Amino acid sequence: MHRRKQKSIIPTSDSNRQYFTPVNNSEIQGTFERIRSNKAFELFVVTVIIASALLVGVKTYELQPTSQLLLGWLDTLITAIFLAEITIRFIAEPNKSQFFKKGWNIFDTLVVAISLIPIDNSDLVLVARLVRVFRVLRMISIVPELRMLLGSLIKALPQLGYVVLLMFIIFYIYAAVGATLFESINPVLWGDISISMLTLFRVMTFEDWTDVMYETMAVYPLSWIFYLTFIFFTAFAFLNMVIGIVVTVMNDEHEKMLQLEAAEQQEPTIKDLQQQLSRLESMLLNQSSEKS
Repeated sequence: MHRRKQKSIIPTSDSNRQYFTPVNNSEIQGTFERIRSNKAFELFVVTVIIASALLVGVKTYELQPTSQLLLGWLDTLITAIFLAEITIRFIAEPNKSQFFKKGWNIFDTLVVAISLIPIDNSDLVLVARLVRVFRVLRMISIVPELRMLLGSLIKALPQLGYVVLLMFIIFYIYAAVGATLFESINPVLWGDISISMLTLFRVMTFEDWTDVMYETMAVYPLSWIFYLTFIFFTAFAFLNMVIGIVVTVMNDEHEKMLQLEAAEQQEPTIKDLQQQLSRLESMLLNQSSEKS
């Protein structure tokens, strides 16, 4: 009798099966967002930026070849950290198309991208050094308070323009008077209107201005009125105007920042609380009027 060949059946168990869990992009984005918003990560990036600035300063000295090699490795490490940091910020952005619509993100990306170009041994070595100097400006994009200060100064420029224009008019008038009266006394300081404006800038900054005043007072005893009134208009009045404009704009920007933070955290602002208080007062007044 012929024996039938039985096929061997290898039992399959569930342990031999491999299951691949799909990667959730939202979880990755959330993880990188938590890293970006972490204060320790922000402090680490600020420390690296400061180290990068110090590294640029150290390279201005004459160093031994071993020290130069070590600084080169440190510079490469800092560039790699900056590349990882900008990558984390890009992945953590919920809307990737909005990332490059922010000016500071474009600036950071350009600085990091230019730092990756190997131009240290070429004719563009000066450009490479300048780019590494501009790394210090990345601290403004990292620290929100610095961004608020710079934004306040930029927004204050239109108002400061009128103050500068008025100051130029005052400078021009006093320079014309000084060139007319004091040219014969000291042509080096009062020879023409441009030199006179430069001399008046020296007076405004209090750089040995008394020597200039005493020289003209020897011929015109009442010329001290010319200098004191000029100092009052420029060093005191205009300086206070500039400070007032900048402080006002900074307060407005600070309030806007607080409103944005409150909106993100869904917390009521001072304005919302005032509106609620006014509503409560009106309700109480209506109730008291109805009772009466």
